[in-house]
Amino acid sequence: MTRIRRLGAGAFALGLAVTAITAQAAPAAAYSPSVPDLGTHVTVFDPSQPVSEIQATLDAANAKQVDNEMGTDRYAFLFKPGTYGTADQPLQVKVGYYTEISGLGANPGDVVINGKVEVYNRCLENGGTSNCLALVNFWRTVSNLTVNINGKGQDGCRSTANFWAVSQAVSLRRVNFTGGTLSLMDYCTAGPQYASGGFIADAKAETIVNGSQQQWLTRNSEVGSWSNGVWNQVFSGVKGAPDESAFPNPPYTTVAQTPVSREKPYLFVDAQGRYQVRVPAVERNTTGVTWDSPGRTLPLSAFYVAKPGDPVAKINLALALGKHLLFTPGVYNIDRTIDVIRPNTVVLGLGHATLTAVKGATPLQIEDVPGVAVAGLSIDAGTQKSSALLRVGRKGSLGLLTTPKNPTSLQDVYFRVGGPHVGKSDTALEVNSDHVLIDHTWVWRADHGAEGFTGGDTERWNTNTGTYGAVINGDDVTATGLFVEHFQKYNTVWNGNGGTTILYQNELPYDPPTQADWMNGSVEGYAGYKVGAKVKTHQLYGAGVYVFNQNNPSIHTENGFEVPQTPGVKLHHIMTVNLSAGTIDHVVNGVGEAADTTKIGVPVYVNDYPAVP
Repeated sequence: MTRIRRLGAGAFALGLAVTAITAQAAPAAAYSPSVPDLGTHVTVFDPSQPVSEIQATLDAANAKQVDNEMGTDRYAFLFKPGTYGTADQPLQVKVGYYTEISGLGANPGDVVINGKVEVYNRCLENGGTSNCLALVNFWRTVSNLTVNINGKGQDGCRSTANFWAVSQAVSLRRVNFTGGTLSLMDYCTAGPQYASGGFIADAKAETIVNGSQQQWLTRNSEVGSWSNGVWNQVFSGVKGAPDESAFPNPPYTTVAQTPVSREKPYLFVDAQGRYQVRVPAVERNTTGVTWDSPGRTLPLSAFYVAKPGDPVAKINLALALGKHLLFTPGVYNIDRTIDVIRPNTVVLGLGHATLTAVKGATPLQIEDVPGVAVAGLSIDAGTQKSSALLRVGRKGSLGLLTTPKNPTSLQDVYFRVGGPHVGKSDTALEVNSDHVLIDHTWVWRADHGAEGFTGGDTERWNTNTGTYGAVINGDDVTATGLFVEHFQKYNTVWNGNGGTTILYQNELPYDPPTQADWMNGSVEGYAGYKVGAKVKTHQLYGAGVYVFNQNNPSIHTENGFEVPQTPGVKLHHIMTVNLSAGTIDHVVNGVGEAADTTKIGVPVYVNDYPAVP
């Protein structure tokens, strides 16, 4: 989470004082006997239902989830093919925490919402009327539908756009916005209206207003126009992307083609009413939406459909027997590793299904096999230290089975160390396999939460422990949308050759008590992004490292980025910025002036490293 100024304990206390959810969303079977059992927190809508009934169900869920930042309820609302809402009676959806809104069509045009799908600022002070911002609007998903923007019945400001005021761990995928403006900030509240987002993939929009978004990745999409940019706006394979030649004013980074991409697997209903999962193929050097991507279709019967409380032994047996895995919404306590051993296995979560480590377990292990697809999951550290929360491949494996033609992919997979409870891990995400695609992840050691530390940030530093965020040891690993924050040594360590990152966002930890606690040997602090000394080839496009040492503003970090000085390691459009406390002395390897308190909120840019002649 990015803050420009400290919100204060009172703001968070108010934001976290939520009412417990006692009612559940309507069971899916309430609307159609043909709907499979996907758990009581999945609701399937049919276009024959009255708009008022659908609106009431969604409004009730949002009222429960809009402030439920550290809660345990998870919801998925799925729309069968058809049209919802009319010009005179639009369906206006507000999306709260841990909520998924998805169409069940084969393509985004199969489900049409006449209305809106929105997220507004949270107002955290004075009874919810001020300190309005999107900096903590996390964990929600919208996908696979068309929104014909209609603000009828909303007040004058609200009717001007479809508002999507979000920050990390939020995705828009396979969505087509028509008939109006998509605004990535909520400019209708009292302010300060900050936003720290975000991610769009395989989407279309006529007009996008970036507004106050500090960093953003748009991948494989089509935009009619894009306005504004704060620090770091990255476009990869986007038709209509703005030109980057004037960087950093405006701060646009444009990659003409996405080197490797894959649409996220998704649930859909075929023409015969059967529920199936579409698994799009991996594609290379693409531009624009890839809705017609080749791929494979799996019947729901090919999946073990997991529900909270299912023993890991039962899940592992199903995987060993060749089943794929679908997690229904909820929180799963994982006391031993879920081990994916077969190539091409699909592991798909609905409604931000969350795996929580118990007894120091590593909740999910992907063996060194090709083509595994993991999507739509959150993975939380537990109160006993885990060596890793998700491990892809094992250290020292020969990688004989992996192949660049069929990489393993992680999409919308999120990590937490702390937040709803104390968390402890050595590494959150560890990638040892070659040929892996990471397509949007947020790896977060919590800077706030419901843990109730009486000793403040100093106690958090010593109790809520996470050493490394992402450690990439495999070769030929690509990350599109890598967000890693607040870990106690290197947030990201990239040791593999041939790696590519498009959009990297990092905040250094807020809470080191003293400079002595933030030392890497004789070096002051740890870079937010480190490429290992033995790496010969690596590319990074559009990256920012932020400092906010609120626990001790005198702390220094020597470099935001640390890389070997070799021609094959190239960084393009990188920056550091001070959010109001602490200092980053240089951007990369001693190059770039200090991001200190004389330039709060003013980024320090290095356009290329090594410098282009």
